[in-house]
Amino acid sequence: MIGRWHGLIIDCPDPSALASFYQELLGMQRVQDEGDWVVIGDAPDRPGIAFQRVADFRAPGWPGQEHPQQMHVDVRVSSLDEGERQVTALGAKRLGGGGDTFRVFADPVGHPFCLIS
Repeated sequence: MIGRWHGLIIDCPDPSALASFYQELLGMQRVQDEGDWVVIGDAPDRPGIAFQRVADFRAPGWPGQEHPQQMHVDVRVSSLDEGERQVTALGAKRLGGGGDTFRVFADPVGHPFCLIS
C-alpha cells in the first residue's frame, strides 16, 4: 500500500449547495466549510468528499466527452518524496501545481490525483 484514501474533490459553481445535496444523498455531515471549499464525511478524521468552487464551471457531459468529468482523488501519504517515487514507478506522471503539503499527478491514462501529507 502506498497511501490511504483521503478524499474525493468535485469542482462546482456553488460548494455549499452541492455539499448540501450530497449530505442529504449520503447521510454525511459537514466537517469543513470555508466558502469556496466545503467537505462532508462521516467524521472530521475520516475520508470525505470536498467541493471546490471553480470559475466558469462547465458541467461534465455524459456519456459524451466534450466536457469530461471534473473530480480527482486525494491520497494521504507519510512522505511525499517516497509516495512520488512509488506512484511514478506504477506509471503516474507528475503534473504542474502543488505545494508544500501536496503534489499533483496524472494516472496512466491522464486522470489527475494528488498525494497529500
